[in-house]
Amino acid sequence: MIEPFSAVDLISTKRDFGELSKVEIDWIIDAYVRGVVADEQMSAMAMAILLNGMSMREIVDWTQAMINSGERLDFSSLSAATVDKHSTGGVGDMITLPLAPLVASFGAAVPQLSGRGLGHTGGTLDKLEAIPGWQANLTNEQMLNQLHQVGAVICAAGAGLAPADKKLYALRDVTGTVPAIPLIASSIMSKKIAEGTSALVLDVKVGSGAFMKTIEQARTLAKTMVEIGNAAGVKTKALLTNMEQPLGKAAGNALELRQAIEVLNGAGPQDVIDLTVELATEMLALVGITGIDVKENLENGKALAKWQQLISAQNGDLSKPLPAAKFTHQIYAADSGTIAKFDALSVGIAAWRLGAGRSRKEDSVQAAAGVTWTIELGQKITKGEPILTLHTDEESRFDSAIAALESSVVISQGESVAKPNLILDRIGE
Repeated sequence: MIEPFSAVDLISTKRDFGELSKVEIDWIIDAYVRGVVADEQMSAMAMAILLNGMSMREIVDWTQAMINSGERLDFSSLSAATVDKHSTGGVGDMITLPLAPLVASFGAAVPQLSGRGLGHTGGTLDKLEAIPGWQANLTNEQMLNQLHQVGAVICAAGAGLAPADKKLYALRDVTGTVPAIPLIASSIMSKKIAEGTSALVLDVKVGSGAFMKTIEQARTLAKTMVEIGNAAGVKTKALLTNMEQPLGKAAGNALELRQAIEVLNGAGPQDVIDLTVELATEMLALVGITGIDVKENLENGKALAKWQQLISAQNGDLSKPLPAAKFTHQIYAADSGTIAKFDALSVGIAAWRLGAGRSRKEDSVQAAAGVTWTIELGQKITKGEPILTLHTDEESRFDSAIAALESSVVISQGESVAKPNLILDRIGE
């Protein structure tokens, strides 16, 4: 077969600040999946995109080409409208766990395809696998059946969804091109659109513990993803949310799972409740369910009942205890005063070093490892008060985790510290 284009010519176009046509983009994605375009050539293209950017039209076409590289799920047989949420990842971000059953408890269908953690951000599937027996891998038919019967599913994405993204993501990871906003946006949205949902709410994290460190970066990414989604016929909205301090009171798989169950029982940390309710309200509004008190179903047991159905449908046994760490270590406040800084990234790195995260995709994680805390920005504390607890199954991990937390907490004397806003901006109609 004679190829209609040359990879070198298309790389040169992007290198020289040119635009690729839809036909050229369709070809290079397809040729890369077929192995005609080599890894080193796609690496050069990814770097050219990182350095020189893409037009919005190119990003939409690039996303569509990645969707077209695989299958697209079809939920048209469902009587309920489908809506999903995607978070760009943060520390203590277990919102999917209470959110999916909460939204489903109001009659929407939630097909939540999730991933595993890498580095300091935890993966939803790792958290759920702390439940004895719970199964992450479902066939498309099993997913659809569960959506019919339960109204929500949280599972791994099948290999058939956007295979071009899987190949390109692995390449970006080892070539220093992960931060390219056109490639981040198209990676996230190709999977979400291929998943077949009719509506999508994006939780774009901003700050120390997030991938996007500044609100300007986060806003650019959010606007790009919202435009991609709407162009593909998926009603899309984004919230920019604060990740300067970690979310909730726990980072680590079983630790975050326990916290999610507290929230579903009408308790738990206030910031987790607030963000869950905000995202649920936006998701339900996108599928026409409005004029309701979303928080009510966290308090009356309806969301909890939906959670129990969801877990048992995937063979999870909630009657068995969740894993607990063999060893714990407490860190105490060095001074009295007000919490002026509580760095999310430091907490995430400590949890990772304790065994809660992985350095490579093939690494295993400790279900019980992580960090819990009692503090938040603006809180008054007394010297000697316990503020952080480290959890691990390997005592030898404590020293490196403690080192990660050395400058994570700053205590100020005299001055008051305002509690930061959780929701920083909203993008989309």
